Parts: sequence; structure tokens; C-alpha cells
Amino acid sequence: MEEERKQSNFIHDIIDKELAEGINTRVQTRFPPEPNGYLHIGHAKSICLNFSTAEKYHGTCNVRFDDSNPEKEDNEYVNAILEDIKWLGYKWDHVYYASDYFDFVYECAVKLIKKGKAYVDDSTADEIRQMRGTLTEPGVNSPYRDRTVEENLSLFERMKNGEFAEGSHVLRAKIDMSSPNIVMRDPVIYRIKYVTHQRTGDKWCIYPMYDFVHPLSDAKEKVTYSLCTLEFENNREVYNWFINEIGFDEPPRQIEFARLNLNYCVTSKRRSLKLVNEGYVDGWDDPRMSTICGMRRRGYPAKAIRDFVEKVGISKANSVVDYGLLESCVRDCLNDSAPRAMAVLDPLKLVVDNFPEGKYDEFTVENHPDHPELGSRTVRFGRNLFIERSDFEVNPPKKYFRLFPGNEVRMKGAYFVKCVSYDTDENGKVTAVHCTYDPETRGGESPDGRKVKGTIHFVNADDCFAAEVRLYDRLFNVENPTDESKGDFTQNVNPDSLKVVTALIENGIKDAKPGDVFQFMRQGYFCFDKNSTCEKPIINRTVELKSKWKAK
Repeated sequence: MEEERKQSNFIHDIIDKELAEGINTRVQTRFPPEPNGYLHIGHAKSICLNFSTAEKYHGTCNVRFDDSNPEKEDNEYVNAILEDIKWLGYKWDHVYYASDYFDFVYECAVKLIKKGKAYVDDSTADEIRQMRGTLTEPGVNSPYRDRTVEENLSLFERMKNGEFAEGSHVLRAKIDMSSPNIVMRDPVIYRIKYVTHQRTGDKWCIYPMYDFVHPLSDAKEKVTYSLCTLEFENNREVYNWFINEIGFDEPPRQIEFARLNLNYCVTSKRRSLKLVNEGYVDGWDDPRMSTICGMRRRGYPAKAIRDFVEKVGISKANSVVDYGLLESCVRDCLNDSAPRAMAVLDPLKLVVDNFPEGKYDEFTVENHPDHPELGSRTVRFGRNLFIERSDFEVNPPKKYFRLFPGNEVRMKGAYFVKCVSYDTDENGKVTAVHCTYDPETRGGESPDGRKVKGTIHFVNADDCFAAEVRLYDRLFNVENPTDESKGDFTQNVNPDSLKVVTALIENGIKDAKPGDVFQFMRQGYFCFDKNSTCEKPIINRTVELKSKWKAK
């Protein structure tokens, strides 16, 4: 991906400097997800940064699953994460797991104990929390902090051997309970959990904490740059402490960048799981979700997401990005790549009274105005057509250039037609529009030079297929759905985020496969759903042609 290799940012400036000074001679990064949920758009920024940085410097980037909390982890998430990374267009050098290093991490913990830098604490979680102090008050030493090395080694081994109950003992690093950085106040580095691990089975009943296993995994893999989001900035001090106390010839460097915060959505696995479990959405890959798999199912191109991440940029300052920028990137990408087709989402019958019954004319229509290599298709025009209900008005407002009694419009790629009458039901609802066509205007041009201001699309009633079309909109109707002052975030779910209609589609795309994306003329971009079949076509609206949401 040449576009990523050309990017630069403050992280690359640091790398350039360190390579020039000989501090590092190579670049190795990693993407370290927890396999406890599906990836969202925020993770896409980290994926793009880590992989594109390795590509730019001809280095390596590995995937490493932080699977040190088996209570919430599942291989389903592992497979989904790898699929998302591949779909975004990146290739990893290796796939590792934190559990690959459990023996090594245990040895490192023993090393800390022998150095007098770790101790077993019998305090409860609440007691440890109280001893830690506050931002303005120093912490208090645990009554177990001065245990001997021998006692700590014995207790830690007994923890490993399953002799104690969960919560009865933890291993803590012995650092500084008066440190202004609360993270440095003797953090817990091991806890007891009697949970079967999906990869190591029942070998372990003690599991390392993230702040301990993460830097050691980086160092074990010889990562040179550990790129993470700003919430880990305070943790950098403890990250470096573990690296220095254990001792490594090639210590990794942690560099933080601002995470991707997007309005009108949630980028939280916990909240996403609530949406799934409580039925607000239809699974992790619901096209309204901010998950990568949801965006893929909706029809967002991988390139559009990479373009979006590039436009957002890499900085140290937290900010909230407008969702409209992502939608704009999707439109730009699909405008260039998506073939065109005609679809009527709210059908209204149009009868061409002077066209012969049972006959039709065929027109050749290009699939993309800027890409002749995408070919063309045949569209049929006959006596019985369908148009959008919004393309006809009995009493039109000013500057309405579509069909109304006495008005003439161009049927896309076919003929001029003029409205002569309309039918209604007993409630006054229009059920059909009658018109006449001018056979001299084939192709949409008049030989006498007369002009029409409106062009509308259509489908031939005898040559179209019906499809379930899901009109997706933003899942939340407020910019910050997680604002707790307004109640639980689920109260901000947009009740109009999904509308289902039965649409009529031109036959030229009836053989489309799941994942195929088209621009439905004058409507927007649409994607055939993963569950779509020839017998039951299902189509998702990817994005409208123009946003109805006010830009922020």
C-alpha cells in the first residue's frame, strides 16, 4: 500500500531520529488486541498505524492476542479479528499470544521476588484499593509488604499450585506507595483465577495482569516500538519499570497517540456487547454498529476506512471526529468504484398510455460514467413502469421539476414522457400515473431542441425483481451517546436507524453476489447483504448520496 508508506507523523519523526542516531537499527511493531469482542473503528486506527509504520520502514508487524483474562475470551473473537485485519488489507508476519509466554512471565515474576521487588499480599481487593491512596494523598504500605524473599517464593509457588482460593492472595510489585503516579503504587501483577484457558487449558490457575504481561511480551518478541493510545500514558512509567527490572538487551519503547473518538457511535466493547445482548442490534456485525465487521457488511470499502484514518491523522491531542468525515470517505471511494443501477424504493405505477401493450424497447446504459471498462447493461422500457412515489406530485411545490399533471420529464436513458392523468383510491391516494411518451426522444434527447428540467429513474414492471432493502441510518441520534448526564446510552438509540422496504430493482444486477456494492441512481450506495440469495435478495443501504446530518 504505497499511500501508507508516504505518510508521516510525530511517531515517524521519533523513529527517523532514533534510526539516524543508531538507537535502533530496525522497526518492529505489533497490534495487540484482547480476544474478548469484535474490533471497532477505533481499532482500525491502531491497525493502520502499526502495520503502515512497519511497511514504511521495511520492518515487521505481528499480531499478538492479549489472552491473559480467560473469563471473557473466545476463539470466535480471535478468528474475527484476524479476518478484519486481512480485510483492511494488511499482512502480519506472525500471530502470537500472551499465553505463549506464560512460563516466561512466571519466571520474570520469580526474578522480581528474588530481587526483593515483588511480594505476595493477602489483602482483599477493597483493602488494596484503600491502601493505594488518592491523587492528593500517598498510599499506605501493605502489612505484607516486608515478607521475606523465601516466604514470598513459597507463597507464590503455592498460588501457582492451586492451594489458595480466588481473591485470597495476589502478587504485587514493590515499587513506591508514595509515588505521585498511582499506577506505580505497588500494582498487582498476578491474581488467582480458576478458569480454563482456551489455549493452555488448566495448566494455570494464576494469570498475569495486563500491565505486567504486556511489556514482557513486547520485549520477548523484540518489539522496538510499542504504539498505544493515550490512556496508557500513565502506564508508561510502570511499563519501563518492569522492562528495566527484568533487564533486556533491546528494550521496547512505548509511544502514545490519541485514540479515535467518533461522534454518534460507541467505541466500547462493553457497551457494544450490551447492544448485542439486549437486542438493540442484530449481532456484532449489524450494519449499524461501529465494528469493522459491521461496516464491512454495510458495504464500507476497506480503502475508505484507511483513507479516513489517514485524514484523521496521528496526534497527541484527543479530539472527537465527525461521523460525516467517515461517510464522506465512503462516498468518495464508492463514487469511483461502484457500478450504477436503477432501483425504486417506494414504487408508484407509471403507465405509458401510447406505448404498445406487450412490447418493450431496449437501451444500452453504461455501468459507470467514468469507467468504461466496467461495461454496460441493457435496460428495458415498456408500457408499465414503476417510479419513485416522491417523483410525482398532484400539486407540486415551487422548483419541483419532476412529474406532475402537464409536465414533461426525461426517463433516464430512454424517452421524454408527459403526465396526462393519474388514478387514486377511495382515500385519495395516488395509485397510478398516466403519461405519454415521445418516440422521437429516444436516448433522452429531443430532435426539436426542447428542454426538460427533470430526469427520473425507473424500472420496467415486467423486467425487475423485488428485494428486501434495509435503510440503515446512524445508530444513535445524539453526538455523545455515552453522556451519563442524559441517562443510559441505550436511551439514545435512534428509533429510525433501520427501516425495511420492499424495493423493485432492475434485472441487470439480479445475479449480484453478497458483498457487491452499487450506486442506486439518485438514492445512494447499496450492498447485497451476506445473507442475500437469488430467491430472497437482501440489500443494505451503505450511505446516502448526500448526508442529511448537519456537519460538525
